Amino acid sequence: MTTNILFSAAERHHPVWLPALHNTFSEFGLDFNLLIETNRPNDIHYLLHSPDGPINDFTPFANLKAIMTLWAGVEDIIANPTISCPLVRMNDPGMVEGMSEWVTGQVLRHHLGMDRHIMNNTGAWLKETSPPLARSRVVGFLGLGVLGLACLKAVQSLKFQVIGWSRTPKEIPGVKTFHGKDGLTRVLATSDIVAIILPLTKETADLINRDTLQSVKRGAVLINSGRGGLIKEEDLLEALDCGLLSHATLDVFKIEPLPVDHPFWQHEQVSIWPHISSESRPQTASISIARNIVKNQKGEQLDNLVDITRGY
Repeated sequence: MTTNILFSAAERHHPVWLPALHNTFSEFGLDFNLLIETNRPNDIHYLLHSPDGPINDFTPFANLKAIMTLWAGVEDIIANPTISCPLVRMNDPGMVEGMSEWVTGQVLRHHLGMDRHIMNNTGAWLKETSPPLARSRVVGFLGLGVLGLACLKAVQSLKFQVIGWSRTPKEIPGVKTFHGKDGLTRVLATSDIVAIILPLTKETADLINRDTLQSVKRGAVLINSGRGGLIKEEDLLEALDCGLLSHATLDVFKIEPLPVDHPFWQHEQVSIWPHISSESRPQTASISIARNIVKNQKGEQLDNLVDITRGY
């Protein structure tokens, strides 16, 4: 039987995603129709979904076997009351690699003090003592899922001291891990650089706020490539202004694109990135999608099912 797959995303995604999906589905031997619109929603078996696409009411799609997101985050869809089938989040190896590269680059940037020299056009010869070795710096990771763990391992390979925090207990060989409120306090108090790679849920919303920031090691650097809603922005600005934090490198924000009048733009201790730390790569993401469809057709459980109660 032919498998009908509907791709629901903004038109700007079509030129890259559609050829990648078509080629990969063919390589996996699927008998498929890949559609971008339909007037027969009951015939659709799998819906590939992006929040910027045309479909957010799934009621007409009575025979869906799964909705598969094109991105790792599911906060824009998880509360949708019209979903009545399994929801699958993206787990793309290319996305994991991209996040690891971005976070590692930012850690090295702040560890080596690169900005001081990159931005120096004064003619001053800034001959100073060398930065400390990586082994003397503590990098704390908030979030130990697939993305967070990959970033932690990449940074650890450079001999940084790494520690991790998650909401619930998690054991990682060779790494000190913490959990819960007390654990968060210990990680913030110990880390020279804090990297946030958490999903946005009811429990993690505004996790970084005035109260939690009081625990931070004075002069630490904060890196956020998780979700903008993890940080209470006005409290972050306050922590920067009073010297609790020395810098914040942010790739995600509560409102995106970041409004031109947002105070982050004018703050010398804030680096703004346009949500590019980790995007799904169609060439590798399409493999994850195809593999999951094949598993489902064999009667096996889908990978990366979203737990509605947990929020991810």
